[in-house]
Amino acid sequence: MATFEVEADEGMRWIRVDLEDDDVRTERGALNHLKGAIAMTVPLPTPRAWWVSLFSDESLLRPRYHGTGSVYLDSTLGGYHIMQVKPAERWILDTKCFWASDGEVSIGIHREPVLTAWWADEGLLWYKTALQGEGQVVLAVDGPVEEVELVNDRLVADGPFVVARTAGLKLSIRRPARSLLSSWLSGQKRAFVYEGTGKLLLCTVPYWRQRMYRDRIRNAAAYA
Repeated sequence: MATFEVEADEGMRWIRVDLEDDDVRTERGALNHLKGAIAMTVPLPTPRAWWVSLFSDESLLRPRYHGTGSVYLDSTLGGYHIMQVKPAERWILDTKCFWASDGEVSIGIHREPVLTAWWADEGLLWYKTALQGEGQVVLAVDGPVEEVELVNDRLVADGPFVVARTAGLKLSIRRPARSLLSSWLSGQKRAFVYEGTGKLLLCTVPYWRQRMYRDRIRNAAAYA
């Protein structure tokens, strides 16, 4: 299998992938540079995937790099999380979280229920990347990631802080309080609720450089 490493310098982080007669799949446009005898191909998506791309922000064209050498992906002020996918698991990723994976990992599509998509302000069709198989996957995240396991339990988050979950956990968007008045008084209008049995990856605290960058962009847009 490919070897993934998170490297850092000058406050930036990036992924280095070492290949030895192996292959890796990456997000579209993620390549920075590569070294060695490595060839790139771009498998065409299925007709269903083409159709989904009309209603989704997810990229369905994901290049493959095969050979022996090193592939360096673009850097970010945020971070990356390397996770292990096991054969019996099916993971559902949040939008635009996928960054790279072993070639053995199968990538599919998951659609959230219509009402969940609507209350999350994602329109009526909310498609996400789903993973199955066995191997390593790299997620693009804002900060450190914590793994939480639920057993017939629930987790309530103020925002989309869950970057990945297993298929046994159902997502719904609800008011954190039972009454409209309590929700209004608390300042918490809606919550992301995960219920069931499974694992989820939680990212609630961004790296400080990433936070400052986003605040600057937000303030610039507000005064534009």
